[in-house]
Amino acid sequence: MSVEKRWFRLFLALSLGIVCLISHANEVTESVTLYTPYTRISVPPGESIDYAIDVINNSKELKNAEISVSGVPKGWNYVLKSGGWTIGQISILPGERKTLSLKVDVPMKVNKGNYHFKVLAGGFDPLPLVINISEQGTFKTEFTTGQSNMQGNVNSTFTFNTNLKNQTADKQLYALMADAPRGWNVVFKSNYQQVTSVNSEPNSTQQVTIEIKAPDKTEAGKYKIPVRAATSSSAADLELEVVITGSYNMELTTPTGLLSANLTAGEAKQLELVVNNTGSSELTDIKPESSVPVNWGVVFDPKKVDKLPPGGSARIYATIKADKKAIPGDYVANIEAKTPEISSKISFRISVETPMLWGWIGVLIIVVALGSVYHLFRKYGRR
Repeated sequence: MSVEKRWFRLFLALSLGIVCLISHANEVTESVTLYTPYTRISVPPGESIDYAIDVINNSKELKNAEISVSGVPKGWNYVLKSGGWTIGQISILPGERKTLSLKVDVPMKVNKGNYHFKVLAGGFDPLPLVINISEQGTFKTEFTTGQSNMQGNVNSTFTFNTNLKNQTADKQLYALMADAPRGWNVVFKSNYQQVTSVNSEPNSTQQVTIEIKAPDKTEAGKYKIPVRAATSSSAADLELEVVITGSYNMELTTPTGLLSANLTAGEAKQLELVVNNTGSSELTDIKPESSVPVNWGVVFDPKKVDKLPPGGSARIYATIKADKKAIPGDYVANIEAKTPEISSKISFRISVETPMLWGWIGVLIIVVALGSVYHLFRKYGRR
């Protein structure tokens, strides 16, 4: 055999081998295909992506393929399932397809940009996927409310509805605290229960109700109530504002506290009254009123107190005149101080006495009667 023939046969054998290898490679490559319609998705940090991936057997033979995911960034979690089971291998009949579910959880702490990874099916062509993170990720906590300012009187309970959002990648136990003025009461509630801390899953939001009550003697004004939710690794602050319009309280009394007096029928007597503003708001338009027996009269001086500041006092003089025909005995005179917001009432016990004139008339009648008896005794006593 000549050298030329030997080289020709060798070339022919190599050519056939290369053709067979290419044919086999094409058959391997094209026999199983991975497909999903969404190969590039843009999401913010903290989102979860669910892929539906079809595994298609284009060959005429049963195919078994090892299923895996490659290139997922460190710290990201994913689950690959089919038929409700987590899988690592799949078997497909000729000409059929199976659907896989791939769930990828994007963490909160992640940089903005493109992240590439692949789904593999044994030695067949991989399925390249891209996730675009649309904004810079965070590792923080948010403490927010839709209404941070409330107004009411000192007896009100101020209820704030807040949202505590855990934007970290871990479960957190938040301690709840408030920096309120001395004497103020701040209560945190979750699920209608009073709490001092709450648990929060990653990228979840807890609703926290905050109830604030001011002390009884709080003066009118604006008060800042800082609240805080904190863990060892993350914290968030929220400032609430309470506007106290003040309390309305009033006391009507006398300088000595004595609520009784003596009065002669038909005569008048002046009583001194004291109005005390025991609340935290200014009182305006204080008017005295009375309720006395029929045919009695009461005159007030002054007839109105225009303004009375918190802690202040005002004097009002009430001149009471009894009915001239009043029978001796005890009577009740009710006196009330009123404003549009509040009132205070006291009751006086008035002891009515007989006028001195009637006393002297009585004595005269007795003397006349005795004189008449004496005269009759002298005139007819000896008969």
